[in-house]
Amino acid sequence: MLNALSIVGYFGMVGGFAALLLTRNLFSTSPFVVSVQAVALLLLLWARAAFGRRSFHVAANPTEGGLVTGGPYRYVRHPIYTALCLFTLPGVIAHQSWKTNLCGALVLGCAVIRISCEEILIAARYPEYRQYASTTWRMIPYIF
Repeated sequence: MLNALSIVGYFGMVGGFAALLLTRNLFSTSPFVVSVQAVALLLLLWARAAFGRRSFHVAANPTEGGLVTGGPYRYVRHPIYTALCLFTLPGVIAHQSWKTNLCGALVLGCAVIRISCEEILIAARYPEYRQYASTTWRMIPYIF
């Protein structure tokens, strides 16, 4: 059940992001949007580098090799999802409409679904995850 729900979350995030991209509502010439998206891209690359050579799964299956707690994972448990949402949000703000808001909400909502599934599955696989989770934030320090 959790794997299926995590797949729905994955495709929802990708779908919302792709819809913004295809409708040309993701990028902007605004220096603010460009700056925030550049930071989001750097966070994504840093998180991917910290994750190492582990493979990505469409279903939220925990990877082999132990819990990753270095790099940006030292501060937030889901920096890749954080980066995706951080990249999406300024595009939505720059191109305000009910369609872009819906796409942005789809990305964020599906990221939260995916995170929820992933955390349950990771905690079942790695008992030390509960301790790690008690000392880090999910996505946004001091907020969530």
